[in-house]
Amino acid sequence: MKRSRNVGASSPVNGKQDWDTRRKRKIADITQALSVSPVDVAALRRMAISEGGLLTDEIRCQVWPRLLNVPLDVLDQEPETVERENNKDYNQVLLDVQRSLRRFPPGMPDEQREGLQEELIDIILRVLKRNPQLHYYQGYHDIVVTFLLVLGERLATALVEKLSTHHLRDFMDPTMDNTKHILNYLMPIIERVNPEVHDFMEQAEVGTVFALSWLITWFGHVLSDFRHVVRLYDFFLACHPLMPIYFAAVIVLYREEEVLDCECDMAMVHHLLSQIPQDLPYETLISRAGDLFVQFPPSELARETVSHESTAASTFKDFDLASTQQRPDSVLRRRRKQKQAALESSAVNSVVTVAQPSAARRFVRLAVMGLTVALGAAALAVVNTALEWAPKLDLFP
Repeated sequence: MKRSRNVGASSPVNGKQDWDTRRKRKIADITQALSVSPVDVAALRRMAISEGGLLTDEIRCQVWPRLLNVPLDVLDQEPETVERENNKDYNQVLLDVQRSLRRFPPGMPDEQREGLQEELIDIILRVLKRNPQLHYYQGYHDIVVTFLLVLGERLATALVEKLSTHHLRDFMDPTMDNTKHILNYLMPIIERVNPEVHDFMEQAEVGTVFALSWLITWFGHVLSDFRHVVRLYDFFLACHPLMPIYFAAVIVLYREEEVLDCECDMAMVHHLLSQIPQDLPYETLISRAGDLFVQFPPSELARETVSHESTAASTFKDFDLASTQQRPDSVLRRRRKQKQAALESSAVNSVVTVAQPSAARRFVRLAVMGLTVALGAAALAVVNTALEWAPKLDLFP
């Protein structure tokens, strides 16, 4: 993937006027999507993915809960007091939060920052106490602090809990097996797009550990500009749980020239890839990641990864259908019953067959991909994937 440096001949003044017009139109579209009943989640996803994302933190406070399908009654609950003494996670959480100074806005008064750090500790411990099946990992606080700074403690608690039991669920297992499984998608994506870069990385034996902190913090730990972090969160919250690994692949592909110019040595390549440039063309990369997701969906890449299904991806169909209809409890219960019945009926058959995508489905996927390339945005591709295909598509063989 080559860097494109030609930005066209339009003047800065005209460009700003065009953006102001598009911004006002987008705000009106978001307001309209929030005002209907049920809320138009498909439109909100398109807005979150398309250029500029959700624009402001005020809008994110309204839209992020809808994207995660957090019920309004949960949002209204005041968070309970957290007991810190004798809490098995407290000491590690405290250490990580104390090291998170750079995640707070420059120039913030110490007293305000210290108060937010206390709230950050409480949110993390509260979510872990409510969900004993979840295990804290270093880097989790980088995600939680983003929600805290955008939403405040009450909303952040509700959304982080939902996120932790869905999108982040694989990272919160007792072992890193599922996390390693997700990282295993990185190289097949790169190989599909640029075999030369793939082969160079394989020869250098660099592996995928360089992308671990990207994945488990949703890039919050490695990006210094908070605007870029929340823009990516808009994108990830509107998409499939595996989208962050597609975005990681796009970053590597964007840096093709740097990678191939590097000495083919594991330490050298690892060091290069670990240092993410802070001036990335985020909108272009977001669009490209959406295109690659449609072109090379997880179902086609899974055969090249270890045969272990991730929890977040396997539950995405249920989560997606529920969030689309904004009727979570009844939908999830019904689909769990359907899934249990299907498992029981197939128990007598020990041979598992892999369903091949039909020619028609392949044609539709390619047609949508072509549209997104023509439009220059990932919104159409990813939203169609999430809202139309996810309930029917076999994400894993």
